[in-house]
Order: sequence, then C-alpha cells, then structure tokens
Amino acid sequence: MAKSRNTRRGRDADAAAVAETVDGGLARLVPDRDRPRAWTLLIDGAPQSHVDLDDPAHLSFEYQRRLGHVIDLVSPPGRPLQVVHLGGGALTLARYVAATRPRSTQQVVERDAALVRLVRRELPLDPAARIRVRSLDAREGLAKVPDGWADLVMADVFSGARTPAHLTSTEFLDEVRRALKPGGCYAANIADGPPLAHLRGQIATAAARFPDLALVADPTVLRGKRFGNAVLVASDLPLPIAELTRRAASDPHPGRVEHGRALTDFTGGAAPVADATAVASPAPPPSAFS
Repeated sequence: MAKSRNTRRGRDADAAAVAETVDGGLARLVPDRDRPRAWTLLIDGAPQSHVDLDDPAHLSFEYQRRLGHVIDLVSPPGRPLQVVHLGGGALTLARYVAATRPRSTQQVVERDAALVRLVRRELPLDPAARIRVRSLDAREGLAKVPDGWADLVMADVFSGARTPAHLTSTEFLDEVRRALKPGGCYAANIADGPPLAHLRGQIATAAARFPDLALVADPTVLRGKRFGNAVLVASDLPLPIAELTRRAASDPHPGRVEHGRALTDFTGGAAPVADATAVASPAPPPSAFS
C-alpha cells in the first residue's frame, strides 16, 4: 500500500534540506556543503542519489561512478546512446548520459510518481535532454520498450533498500535481452553482504542469459567483510575488461574487477534464480548508512 503523500516540506535548522513524503517513504534532499548546487537524495535515511546541477557529469557515489565507467565504455566517446534506466532516484545517471553523450535518447522507469514530481521540481532536468520518465513498475516499464531498442539497460531499483524479487530472475533478464540491441549491454547495481548468497545467485542468473560477465566491487565487499554495492555487467559481446579494470583501480575508492574463470569460481556453484523461487535482496544492516 502506498504511503500517505501528506507533504512535510521545509528547511532544517542546520541545512536547507527539503523533506517530502513520497510513495517510498520520507524523501530528503540535503545540500552538499562543498558544491553550491549539489544535493543528496535520501529515502527513509538511506542515501539514494547525488546530483550536481552545475556539473551533471560529476558522480559522487562509488557505485554510480562504476556505472558511469560502463556508460563511458559501452561505445566510442561522445556517441549518442539509447538507454533504459530501471529505477530513477534523482535521475543522476540519466543526467550523466545527457551531459557526456549529447543527443542520447533515454527512458527512465521509476515507480514512485511522487518522487519523480519532487525531483523534477527541486532538481529540474535540462529541457534539451531527451529523457522520458515513466512512473511504472520497472518490469512493466521494461515490457513497453520496443524489441532491440536499447544500447544499454541499467537496473538500480530498490524498494525499502531492497531490490524487488521480480527483478532478480532469468525471466526478468529475458525481458532485458529482448529490449537490447544485438551486442547491447546490461548493468545492474546489486547490494549484498556476507555470505553474499544473493550476489552469487545474481551472477549465476546473468550467466544463464549472457555469455560475457564482469563484476566490479570494493575488495572488502567481495571478501564478504561488509555489506555494500557491486556492479554486474553483462553482454553478448566481449566486455572491455582491461579498461574497466584500469578505471575501477584508479577510482577514489578503488574497486576490483572479476571476470572469466575468477568470476565463475566466485559464484561458487550458485544456481540461476527463476520467478518461482526469486526473493528480494537482503535488507542492509543498520550500520550500512551510518
């Protein structure tokens, strides 16, 4: 059941934060003290997105930078893309594509219509950007994408800080593949912690539908030492592993890329997930956002 949309909008005593109840909970836009027109979006206290209206190519969050690397490498620099974003947040990555690849055409599927209205009002999009936002469930919105339309499908969907079960299955990836052009790329933000059963299952699921995979994450996450984000990348064609590895290693928070046999070994014999057996990703521990 959707939560009440009674508005609670105002300014915090110590920062000009904007707070409003949306379908997914209490959304807060908190100003960045170091960037004059930058904001962080939180839902019920969990950080979701960071946007710099003066510099939309700036990606503050670690996992968003890694998705930004995928955007940079999916085709030659500057070439326009057709991109589907499942999950919108503050539209950070759609803004990034528009800034770094002008004339790109993008579809954003974000179920929370109240959140979309808040973001559009407080963090307006460039009117020249070719970004269409649909307020639908991610899988329902994906089904509306024409066959073979997308160069890139990106999944970053969380409800109550968990990825819904119906977005974790082979049937879901069948819809992703249908929407992708031949040789197109799929990238997903996956959150998990020890013992990493969800992450391993998601790798196995993608491996059942795509011949080439890579995983980018903080080494401590991959070792099962803490809860965190991992970016899974998949394609029909060979991925640019060398350049992805270089970029991940040179990031302010260096990441490791697993690929090939090492990624298969990491999966540890996990089985692909089907709709009938799918469950939501695990909830983060209370310390994850402290």
